[in-house]
Amino acid sequence: MAHLDEVIVKVDDALAEGVIAHMNELLIALSDDAQLSREERYIQQQRLRTAIAHHGRQHQEERPPRS
Repeated sequence: MAHLDEVIVKVDDALAEGVIAHMNELLIALSDDAQLSREERYIQQQRLRTAIAHHGRQHQEERPPRS
């Protein structure tokens, strides 16, 4: 399996798991991954950032309004 394919599987797994801390750890790891091109790294990091942002909005919407 090519390195990019392995990274895609890791990102898919992190997204399916839905744990923000794990997504953040993977974001950091991808930043230092010299085996990926800049574009490949950006695409995978964007997938993680989008999921993190979506999770944050969903959490904010579910929170009861402050009085």
